[in-house]
Amino acid sequence: MKKVAVLLAPGFEEAEAIITIDILRRLNIEVETLACAESRAVVSYHNIPMVADHTLSDRGSHLYDAVVLPGGPQGSVNLAASGDVVAFIKAHDAQNKLICPICSAAARVLGGNGLLNGRRYVCSGDLWQGVSGGEYVDAPVVEDGNLLSGKGLGHAFDFAFALSARLLGDEAPVRDHAEHIYYRW
Repeated sequence: MKKVAVLLAPGFEEAEAIITIDILRRLNIEVETLACAESRAVVSYHNIPMVADHTLSDRGSHLYDAVVLPGGPQGSVNLAASGDVVAFIKAHDAQNKLICPICSAAARVLGGNGLLNGRRYVCSGDLWQGVSGGEYVDAPVVEDGNLLSGKGLGHAFDFAFALSARLLGDEAPVRDHAEHIYYRW
């Protein structure tokens, strides 16, 4: 069974995280939420408290099939500033595991730490203008090798379904599920 880590830093965009977690779990993909803080309790961008499954420091040596990085103005800044987060991403990238930022995370976390490595990506707003090392593509979801990025909250379902299809290696169950929840994918 495929296993995904969703990194939750203080100020994370809760809808991007929850939609992705929900779709992955509905498709029987195992998800662990990892708090990028001292405790498992993390407060989201809109002040919603959540309790993660583990802290990143507890699970930092584990290897997952994919790492999801939700955005959020403060959440992505906090992810980008964490040496543990950057090391976790680098370790997964080196093993060709999926690196999956959505919204501001591609620009701030990957771009801000020199982790785009010439790959094509998408991010929210005009954040791409301050990024070097990658090629910005204006699309809902952009896939380039092991990088799968989403534009933002309005495309969170597209992002989650694209990630699910990659992990499952089959679009059929993903399309069936999209239809089941009345989403055109």
